[in-house]
Amino acid sequence: MTLFDPPAPLAERLRPRTLAEVVGQRHLLGPGKPLTRTLASKRLGSFILWGPPGVGKTTLARLMAAEVDAHFIALSAVSAGVKDVREATVEAERLRGRGQKTILFLDEIHRFNKAQQDALLPHVESGLLTLIGATTENPSFEVNPALRSRARTLVLEALTPEDVRGLLERALSDSRGLPNVTAEPEALDLLARLADGDARRALSTLEVASTLAEPITPEAVTEAFGRHLPQMDKGGEDFYNLISALHKSVRASHVDASLYWLARMIEGGADSLYVARRIVRMAAEDIGLADPQALRLAVAARDTAEFLGSPEGDLALAQAVVYLALAPKSNSVYTAWKAALSAVREGESLAVPLHLRNAPTALMRSQGYGQSYAYYFDDPSGSFAQDYLPHGVALDLYSPNGEGWEDRMAERWRKLREAHGEAPEGT
Repeated sequence: MTLFDPPAPLAERLRPRTLAEVVGQRHLLGPGKPLTRTLASKRLGSFILWGPPGVGKTTLARLMAAEVDAHFIALSAVSAGVKDVREATVEAERLRGRGQKTILFLDEIHRFNKAQQDALLPHVESGLLTLIGATTENPSFEVNPALRSRARTLVLEALTPEDVRGLLERALSDSRGLPNVTAEPEALDLLARLADGDARRALSTLEVASTLAEPITPEAVTEAFGRHLPQMDKGGEDFYNLISALHKSVRASHVDASLYWLARMIEGGADSLYVARRIVRMAAEDIGLADPQALRLAVAARDTAEFLGSPEGDLALAQAVVYLALAPKSNSVYTAWKAALSAVREGESLAVPLHLRNAPTALMRSQGYGQSYAYYFDDPSGSFAQDYLPHGVALDLYSPNGEGWEDRMAERWRKLREAHGEAPEGT
C-alpha cells in the first residue's frame, strides 16, 4: 500500500480479528456452543456456512482456520473453477508434507455446478482439504448430497438491530474505524433497522453518511442508504418462502398480511406475471366453488398485469389478493381432483361402459355402442338410474365442505347422489 492508495472499506477495516469480536451467532459461538466446542478440540471437519449476506461467513471461516493453525486458501465460486481446485490440492499436498493442514474456503459454493462440486469430493473425503463452503442459498437444494454428507451445515442468522447498532458504535470508537466521527442516536437506530441484519451494508452506509453530515443525522443515513429494497433472491429460497407466505395468508383470509407479502415480492423485483399465475392458482385451489367469481377475477388480474406491466398492473394483483383473502374458502375441488388422479393412477384402466360410448358409425352401433343410453332431457329418471363409472368401480371423490356458494350447493349435491343411487357420507 502506498501513500496514494485509498484506505480499505470500513467493513474490511473492522473485520473481527478474534472470535470474541464476532457480532451475533451466539447459538454457535457462545460458551459451550457447538462451534466453540469444535474449535477447542482442534479437530475441525468440513462445514457449509449457510446464512444471509453480511453476517460474517468469510470472517468466521478465516478465524476458524486461525484457531486450528491451518493454511487458508480462499476461492470464490463466481470466478474459480476445477483448475483452481486442482492448484489448491497441489498446495495442500506440499503443506501436508510439512505437517500442516489446509482449509479451502469456497465462497458462494452454490454457484459451482455438479461436476465442479464433485471434483472436491475425493480431496475432502481423504482429508487433504478441509472444506468450508459459504452460501446464501439452502444447501439442501444447491449443494450435492454427496458433498453435504461430508460437510456439517451451520446456519448463520441475520444480525439483530441491537447487534448492528453495537457494531456501528464500535465503528465510531475503534481506531480502525471512524474515531473522529459522531452520530446522532436516532441516526444509528435508523441504520440498524434499515440494514436488515447485514453488517457489511450497515458499515458501508455509515461510511458514506460520515461524508454527508457531522454529526451523522437520520437524513444523512437515508441519503446514504438510498432506496430500501427488501432482500430477495429471485431464484432462491427467500423467493419461494415469500410466495408461500402470500399463499398461506390468502388462505387464512388475512388481508393485511396478504398485501404485505405481495408488496415484499413486487418491491423485491419478482416477476409480476409469475406472481399473477400463483394468484390464479390460489383462486382455483383455496376458493374454488365457494366463490366461482374468484377465478375470473384472478385471471383478469393476470391479463391486466400483462397488458399494463409494472407498476400500473400491480394494482390489479393487489385487488385480486384482497378479493381472494376476503372470499369464502373451499378446497373441495382441489381435494377431489387429487383423489381422482390417484384413483386413475392406482387403478385398472377399465373399459368405458357401452351405453356411454360414442357411436358415430353403424358398425359401432351394431356393437352396442351408445345402446340404451338415457338422454337426461328425454328421460331424467332413466338418466339417473344408469351407471356412469366402469363396472365394479365406486368412488367418493367430491365432498362440498366449503363456504359461500358451495355451502349453498351442498344440499343439491346430496339430492343428486341420492338420485344416482349413492349414499352420501354420513347418511
